[in-house]
Amino acid sequence: MEKAVEVHGLVKSYGQVQAVRGIDFYVEKGKIFAFLGPNGAGKSTTIEILSTALQADQGRALINGYTLGQEDEKIRSTIGVVFQGHHLDDLLTVKENLLTRGSFYGLRGAKLDQAVRQAARSAQVEEFLQRPYGKLSGGQRRRADIARALVNKPQLLFLDEPTTGLDAQTRRHVWESINQLKEESGVTIFLTTHYMEEAAGADYVIVIDHGMIAAKGTPAELKEEYAQDQLRLWAQDQAALAAQIEEMGLEYQQQADVLTIAIASTLDALPIVERCRDHISGFEVLQGTMDDAFIGITGEEIRP
Repeated sequence: MEKAVEVHGLVKSYGQVQAVRGIDFYVEKGKIFAFLGPNGAGKSTTIEILSTALQADQGRALINGYTLGQEDEKIRSTIGVVFQGHHLDDLLTVKENLLTRGSFYGLRGAKLDQAVRQAARSAQVEEFLQRPYGKLSGGQRRRADIARALVNKPQLLFLDEPTTGLDAQTRRHVWESINQLKEESGVTIFLTTHYMEEAAGADYVIVIDHGMIAAKGTPAELKEEYAQDQLRLWAQDQAALAAQIEEMGLEYQQQADVLTIAIASTLDALPIVERCRDHISGFEVLQGTMDDAFIGITGEEIRP
């Protein structure tokens, strides 16, 4: 197993406020890694440190094999970063922005043109390369931001809430670009997001809360440990159904003619349905989601 990122004892404070409190983790190469947490949990601070934009108070990290704080120029040459805000020049075309960005890495002539073409293709911005950045839609801007981060052909791409504020269809298009990039180039993706369906598509997830790691695992592992499935029963006779469930020693919630029971797994629904079949007109089992797991870990919903 090769590691794109290794972090040990990372600490960062702002005065009396400890934003990051001695966290340890690693990111496998070629994977999509989701870094989740409530507002103010320390996500963006961690990304700023690992991308060399901010200096840590304590701890050490290796980024693509280079030591943070000692080989920062080499780190910057191997990473791309898409921050929450937009950082391209509104008056320049997308292509002009990409050419300018590529020149910062010492690219010139044919090598620069090739890098821009490759970045534009990977981020699917070719159709509006000649349009001013300031005239683009939100989704087009975000794809142009991703293209900017790809000009230097990074091994590691940091995406800090890349789809915030975009509608569902545009988010899907942005993610098509990201997944295509991962499959074709093997780029490691380090992602923060408040959309749990995006986190559910990651290979590995870490949840940070109050500057500390609260949970980690694959999406399936986190859902299994921290989220519960639900059995919903449609009552033919509400009183009889409620009495049957109470006789079984189960807790339930009732809304209109629907009774909901938390269950440990989908299969646990079968004996309950069998016992209650004479009192119900239908049922469904809802599997636990990443939203449920996040609430189970942090005690609150994630918010933009």
